[in-house]
Amino acid sequence: MKLLITGGAGFIGSNFVRHIFNTYPEYQIINLDKLTYAGNLDNLKDIADIAGDGSRYRFVRGDISDKAVVESILTDGVDAVINFAAESHVDRSIDDSRIFVDTNVVGTTILLDACLKYKINRYVQISTDEVYGSLGPTGKFSEITPLAPNSPYSASKTSADLFVRAYYETYGMNTLITRCSNNYGPYQFPEKLIPLFITNAYGDNELPLYGDGMNIRDWIFVTDHCCAIDLVLHKGIPGQVYNIGGNEEKDNTEITKTILKAMNKPASLIKYVKDRPGHDRRYAIDDTKIKKELGWTQEYDFETGMNETVKWYLDNKEWWDKIKTGEYLEFYSRWYEGR
Repeated sequence: MKLLITGGAGFIGSNFVRHIFNTYPEYQIINLDKLTYAGNLDNLKDIADIAGDGSRYRFVRGDISDKAVVESILTDGVDAVINFAAESHVDRSIDDSRIFVDTNVVGTTILLDACLKYKINRYVQISTDEVYGSLGPTGKFSEITPLAPNSPYSASKTSADLFVRAYYETYGMNTLITRCSNNYGPYQFPEKLIPLFITNAYGDNELPLYGDGMNIRDWIFVTDHCCAIDLVLHKGIPGQVYNIGGNEEKDNTEITKTILKAMNKPASLIKYVKDRPGHDRRYAIDDTKIKKELGWTQEYDFETGMNETVKWYLDNKEWWDKIKTGEYLEFYSRWYEGR
C-alpha cells in the first residue's frame, strides 16, 4: 500500500509515520509537510536514515493548500491519504485566525478535490474532540454529539470535518473522520501544556497555568492514538466518524503536579495566569464505537505514558532546546504579557 501522510513532520503525524513504517515493512510512505514552526524533520531522522534510497519513505516539503504540489504527488498513484496537516494551537488561533482557515479549511478541500480527481481509494481526516465544544461536569462526547466549536481553531477543524462529510454524501468518496482527545508523548512541540511544563520545570522556570487550573481534559498517549488511526485506515466504514479517547480525565492542576513530582520540582514554580478567551471547561470522549466495531484497545494508562513522556524529554534536551528559541519564545512573551 502507498500512503500520503500530510503533516507527517509534526507531533502526531511523525509518530504515525514511525508506527506505519515499523508495522508494515511493505508499505510506501510519502510525507508531505510545509515545515511550519511545529514541523521538524528531526522527528523522523531515524526513519529517513533507515529508508535510505527513499523506496519506503520519502519526504516532500509542500503545503496542502498548494493544488499543484498535492496533485503532483497523487498523479503517481496513492492508495490512501491521511490528513494530519493543520494549524493546531488555540492560543495562536486567537491571536490570528487567518492561517487556520487557509490550512485547516482550504487545505482540506484541496486535498479532497485532488482525491476525487485521482480516484484515491480512502481519505482519513484527523480531527479533534474540540469540535464538540465544552461539557458540563458529567457526560461524554459521542459521535452524534452536536458540533459546537468555541475557538477559531476548533471552528476551522469543524468546517473541515463538514467538508469531509459532504464529499462522502455528495460524491460517494471513501472518507473517514477521527476525533481524538488530548495527546501527549514524544516529539510534541513545547507550546502544549505537558511538554511546555516539563521543559520549563527542567530550567526552574515558571509554569503558566490558565485560570483556576481546573479545566479538565481526557488524555491519551500518542502511540495508542496511532494504533487507533491504523485500525480506522484499514477497517473503518466509509462515511463514519470514530472517537478515540484515553479514558483518563485530568484537570490541569493535577497534570502540573504530576509533572513537578516526576521531576522533583517545587509547586512554587506554578504561576496562575489570566484565562484565555473561550477556554472550554471539560472534554471527555466516549470511545465505545471504535472499541466495539474495530476492536481497538488502549495499552497505556496515564501513569505509564507520563513516565515515558517525562523520560523522553529529559533524555532529548538537545531536541527541544533548539526549539525553545526565537519565534516561539517571542510569541509566548507577547501572549502572557497580554493576558
